[in-house]
Amino acid sequence: MKVLITLLLIFSPLFSVFKLSAAEQAGTIFKQLAPSLYQIRLIDKASGEKSTIGSGFQITADGLIATNYHVISGHAQYPEKYHIQYLDHQGNKGELSLASVDVINDLALVKREVPAPMAFFSIADHAPTKGEKLYSLGNPHDLGMIVVPGTYNGLKKESFTDKIHFTGSVNSGMSGGPVVNKAEQVVGINVATSGNQIGFLVPHDKLAKLFKGYKSSPPETIEQQMAEQLIANQKAMVDTLLTSQWQPKMLGYGIIPTIDVPFIRCWGESNTDKQDALIQSVVANCAMDEDTFIDNNFFTGGIEMQFQYMETSKISDFKFYHLYQRQVARAVASNKATKDDVTEFACHHDIVMPASSKINNKSILCTRNYKKFPDLFDVLYLGLSVDRDTQALISHFTIAGVEKNMALAFTKQFMESVSWK
Repeated sequence: MKVLITLLLIFSPLFSVFKLSAAEQAGTIFKQLAPSLYQIRLIDKASGEKSTIGSGFQITADGLIATNYHVISGHAQYPEKYHIQYLDHQGNKGELSLASVDVINDLALVKREVPAPMAFFSIADHAPTKGEKLYSLGNPHDLGMIVVPGTYNGLKKESFTDKIHFTGSVNSGMSGGPVVNKAEQVVGINVATSGNQIGFLVPHDKLAKLFKGYKSSPPETIEQQMAEQLIANQKAMVDTLLTSQWQPKMLGYGIIPTIDVPFIRCWGESNTDKQDALIQSVVANCAMDEDTFIDNNFFTGGIEMQFQYMETSKISDFKFYHLYQRQVARAVASNKATKDDVTEFACHHDIVMPASSKINNKSILCTRNYKKFPDLFDVLYLGLSVDRDTQALISHFTIAGVEKNMALAFTKQFMESVSWK
């Protein structure tokens, strides 16, 4: 016991020194960088009040500021309704203009007028190392600018779009703020939190690419820039899916595909423990856990696949078919959109037996068009087997924001990968 007490007495001052050192370093970083930090506000023109707030940081001497796209998305989509404003560390306010966006990586560049060159953040040349101490700066809950220490834990593995896993409290209002290393260089941008000291950052190289593109060729319009980014991202995703391994998997007496990519994860459920159930059902659901934010009521970029096997020996063929057909009404798009964003779904029905498959399906293919991005569509497919009396296999997918040729290529491969055993 005396040895333990002695060790505690020896090490306790060291722990205090480490804590004090980290706090002192965080304080020093904040004091030096505060003049280049901003609260970014979206102001409703009619009421004159704040609609959203976030954070931002200056990256050039002439007033170019980086933030998250979602912080200023209202202005990007409805410039007649909102304008963008900054609040600096001394309480001064001013107007901002929207210069460029990266809607896929949730980044935006906004511009303020400056009377003379100002201090600004430098963007790092290299990514941090695993376990490196970092400092997140921002404006949580409209309480004023703060700095939060945390740790770099590499890129999130289950993601199509690169995100840094950051151990630190990235709270509401810190979105768009910088995360810096000990050299005060930006290595990431606050973007999201999962709570319990788990945050996610946009890697610094995404900001460097956006900045380089803006310097060499500013976008003609934000809408056109967003359309090009959405098309390129979905083409890359669908190409990745089509060229990856599609592994056949048993579901009841059916065969369904699983796609060998890390950004799609699957879950399953069944009622096989319910011996008194009229219909035995097994369900598999595979989806991305990310999407692309356009505005609060409009998301795109996701994919979901659902499969259900059903069988019965307790009810008539007619009743089974009647209950089975109800599944058609349950198929909906997986992404959120309003009538201002998309057209109504237009659907085509047919009876199909793919050449490489052993199943007859009633197939329904539906599409709806994006009003602001007319080359993009949400696609919904539903296949219902019609060749067995007391067994059924339902295959369903939705993809958000794809071009027609991409949608057709995916639909063909999906249909051909579903079959009976």
